[in-house]
Amino acid sequence: MAIATEKLITSEIVKPARYLGNELLAVHKPWDTATIRWVLTYPELYEVGASNLGHIILYNILNAQPRQLCDRAYLSAPDLAAKLRATKTPLFAVESKRSLTEFDILGFSLSYELGATNILEMLDLAGIPLTWRERLTGNHPLIFAGGQTATSNPEPYADFFDFFALGDGEELLPEIGLVLEEGKQAGLSRQELLLDLAQVPGVYVPQFYDLAENGSVHPNRPDVPKRILRRVSTPIPAYSIGLVSYVQTVHDRLTIEIRRGCTRGCRFCQPGMLTRPARDVEPEKVVTAIEKGMRETGYNEFSLLSLSCSDYLSLPAVGMEIKNRLKNENISLSLPSQRVDRFDENIANILGGMRQGGLTFAPEAGTQRMRDIVNKGLTNEELLRGVKTAWEQGWDKIKLYFMIGLPGETDADVLGIAETVSWLQRECRAKGRRPLAFNLTISNFTPKPHTPFQWHSVSTAEFERKQKLLRQEFRRMKGVKVNFTDVRISAMEDFIGRGDRTLCQVLRRAWELGAGMDSWYDSIEQAYNAWGQAIAEAGLTWKYRQVENGEWNVMEMGRVEEPYPTTPPSHHPITESSLDRPLPWDHIDTGIEKKWLQDDLKRALEAATVPDCSFEGCSHCGVCGTDFGHNIVIPPLPIPEFAGQFVPNTTKAQKLRVWFGKQGDMAFVSHLDIMRLFDRVMRRSGLPIAFTGGYHPSPRISVALALPLGATSSGEIVDFELTQPLDINTFRQKLAEVLPSDIPIYDVVQLDLKAPAATQGLEAAEYLLTVTSPEAATPAHWQDWIDTIKQKNEIWWEQTTKSGKTQLVNLRDRLFELELIETANLAESAVRLRYLGSCRQDGTLLRPEQILFMLEQVAGTEFQLLQIHRNRLVLRD
Repeated sequence: MAIATEKLITSEIVKPARYLGNELLAVHKPWDTATIRWVLTYPELYEVGASNLGHIILYNILNAQPRQLCDRAYLSAPDLAAKLRATKTPLFAVESKRSLTEFDILGFSLSYELGATNILEMLDLAGIPLTWRERLTGNHPLIFAGGQTATSNPEPYADFFDFFALGDGEELLPEIGLVLEEGKQAGLSRQELLLDLAQVPGVYVPQFYDLAENGSVHPNRPDVPKRILRRVSTPIPAYSIGLVSYVQTVHDRLTIEIRRGCTRGCRFCQPGMLTRPARDVEPEKVVTAIEKGMRETGYNEFSLLSLSCSDYLSLPAVGMEIKNRLKNENISLSLPSQRVDRFDENIANILGGMRQGGLTFAPEAGTQRMRDIVNKGLTNEELLRGVKTAWEQGWDKIKLYFMIGLPGETDADVLGIAETVSWLQRECRAKGRRPLAFNLTISNFTPKPHTPFQWHSVSTAEFERKQKLLRQEFRRMKGVKVNFTDVRISAMEDFIGRGDRTLCQVLRRAWELGAGMDSWYDSIEQAYNAWGQAIAEAGLTWKYRQVENGEWNVMEMGRVEEPYPTTPPSHHPITESSLDRPLPWDHIDTGIEKKWLQDDLKRALEAATVPDCSFEGCSHCGVCGTDFGHNIVIPPLPIPEFAGQFVPNTTKAQKLRVWFGKQGDMAFVSHLDIMRLFDRVMRRSGLPIAFTGGYHPSPRISVALALPLGATSSGEIVDFELTQPLDINTFRQKLAEVLPSDIPIYDVVQLDLKAPAATQGLEAAEYLLTVTSPEAATPAHWQDWIDTIKQKNEIWWEQTTKSGKTQLVNLRDRLFELELIETANLAESAVRLRYLGSCRQDGTLLRPEQILFMLEQVAGTEFQLLQIHRNRLVLRD
């Protein structure tokens, strides 16, 4: 049964449109037609989760399965979470508004070491027991996790999940769905169902495995595999099109994956190790998906996604083909961090244009020796060539990623970061050009499972010392902005990321103490204190000190504490056998052999590099074969001839004014989001909208006046200027076809091309207000108060200007009409008022809340505003 959310999702909470579930391309399958009902539960705020590509892909794939339904849920912001707890309302799925307990299975994304506290918060809000042991009795959904962190080392989270989905989910999740469907029809118990799931490659059921004293993990029954295989799938771009939010999200664009996996072999990089082999997507499929996706979504930007976009050899050809096809629509392309050694004029051409985006490179280290140790495969000459190409192509600011604390690093290597940046600035100077500026992010190396550097760490004190060195160097440099990662968060990420099952109690206690949203900057202090207390209460402070003191430092070959003892160990020297000791994640088969990781660590000690096996010889890591497949590298296509940059069509052939409404859920979509909605609507409709000129052209769409959040309306106005005349009825029909049903069109009229915008002609606005009084008031009382207001010449209101000054405003001058129009059919002591008040472009407005203020002045009591509806906007003749 759907939860009544009317009193939960109100204008009082921040961005209520987060929780509506009414996005464009959202799938609403009938509840009763599904046998298995999923919820993809993303443990971050909506703006992060709704734009995550993996979330969108799996959502589309699951809803494409017969007899399967997939809804979504996100981490509630603190204001809604407080409301849910205060009203004892369970967390709900955004589309069906049903409690999460009504579904068969909940799938969490676990892509960050400290993100599990958010998962516990969501389970608690949903009223679902936190651990698999607590869920053995009762009728609870199955709880599982997937994602990079879940795949690399699920052990610190083993108590909380019934199973983990390891690796790519495109094929694995539908297989899980079939097992659940068959199990449900057969009436299997929870344990029997999990045993069936454990037979599916890629499914890890932690309750069927135990932690040994030496830190290894082994099956506790003979009918489950000793090692669990990571799943590998081929990307399918068509499933990337979907979920166009009305709220501005973190990645507010169409994102299409062009290559999955990376074989560069950077020794610190977990994604590169966990996603092998590399698999290119056919260029024709990429182009088709982008063109189709841009038409269906209305986005004005798209992004091509890969761990290393520049290694997709057809990138220039694909980018240019799309740029040519969409060149009249002011579309821009963005790319994530790229290989600077592959950046050339061809890539610069597809990124440049009217809205040139940012550019990010990741040299990682400041000296050639360190780049060889980490196997970056980048020379100083290649670094300079790539940066200089960007500068020559018009970029004045570039973002660079560096890392400190890498194995074998000396102070000279650390200072080499500043020297490298200074050298790049000197080499990129010219008369008439501003000096090249850099935004630097300098992160702390955090060792990750399944990488050659998984046996290494650095002390917190050493990180702080190295950060201080760099701060002193950069203080003397102009045009450089530097951001450092908090060393405390890095230490906690290391502690949890390489932990075992004994840390489950720490995770739970940290959540109870208030840890959550730990990747957000303003939560760091609270998170650090909560984690510290939880670690102390678990008696594991000594273990955390190993991380803080960097006592896994294999590069120094010094005295180190054993990685995973159960009691504080004595010191011992690292030997060859130290690298052979069991690790908590050894039972996860990623395809890369542990022996190869050990050998690659030894190569790092010698600063020996390993070539990229996608383009050179095999490195014999162990991945390629029957279980994981092989590298798929598609030869580059010829680059199409550049058809020219977008030239905005500024022709103004027709001006149309549209009266529209905001009803239902659309009342919770803000004014800025409505403006963005109309931009996308025009793109999807194909209507010939005119653009402004200048460096940042924008469509000529003008929405008259912002409506208070949560208010409905039947009198909004938006003006459109078109490049060619259209029949009004044709325009209206095409526009209505792409607008949400809660934005009805009431009228469309043609204006003179020189007619002022509606905003400039505003004179007044008419509202209907539903108001209630805490004290019993008869219609006669209300009429008396209204008459008293009308008789007054002055009712003063103190307002604060944007500059912070206060001034008195006579509200009575701004009130033109006020009347009581309804008392029947309303809640007790509620009435409906109609007022007409000033509404001018110069800020002379009479707001709904000011009507309440006037009532309170004459009645001597407080009133509550229940509903706002704007009837119409009045324009000057």
